[in-house]
Amino acid sequence: MSFIDDDLPAHSVASVQEALGIRGAAHPPRVLVLYGSLRERSFSRLLAEEAERVLRAFGAEVEVFRPHGLPVFDRTQHDHPEVQRLRTLSVWSEGHVWISPEQHGSMTAAFKNQIDWIPLSDGAVRPTQGRTLAVMQVCGGSQSFNTVNQLRVLGRWMRMVTIPNQSSVAKAWQEFDDAGRMKPSSYRDRIVDVLEELFRFTVLLRDRSDALTLRYSEEKQKREEGRLRKGLGVD
Repeated sequence: MSFIDDDLPAHSVASVQEALGIRGAAHPPRVLVLYGSLRERSFSRLLAEEAERVLRAFGAEVEVFRPHGLPVFDRTQHDHPEVQRLRTLSVWSEGHVWISPEQHGSMTAAFKNQIDWIPLSDGAVRPTQGRTLAVMQVCGGSQSFNTVNQLRVLGRWMRMVTIPNQSSVAKAWQEFDDAGRMKPSSYRDRIVDVLEELFRFTVLLRDRSDALTLRYSEEKQKREEGRLRKGLGVD
């Protein structure tokens, strides 16, 4: 580990719970990281790996999904192993980090393809609802916020709790060394800010997610379906 890792703030589930005056599960927060490029030297991938290191230093359990084998979304290949793996990781997670390059003022197709394969609901399971979400982007040129703004809209659509802080790394090709580590800078400081906020929000909300996301319309639908099944004599 380099000195930049040694400078990370100390966090743990217990310290966050104490600071917030809450009780809850003691296991490490489970975080899924998605990035939006298939290139061999992808700066969104390097940022995803930097995020993984920081979150692990805080005590989180982290999985970075590699999108290379994921088929193009076609509504048919639901049994594809990579589709199943992505969905399993999303169900497992308690929080997400989404990182995409900006391409033509938007998120990349490689990133959106991953989200398109995650359903809003799969039977009684909702793979994203109530999860916390941090959004980041990497830029090839000057700093922009087009992609993070779009990711926020997408996160709301997926019924996620998107944290206030975010990050946009300008001229990302200048911000990583030959080993793929992020150089000391205000950009990296902001990455740490975002990730410690995600860690805190995840510890705060994960035990309360069901209560916070309970919907009148869904409960009404369940009651109506129950009456229908009872009327048909179905157990």
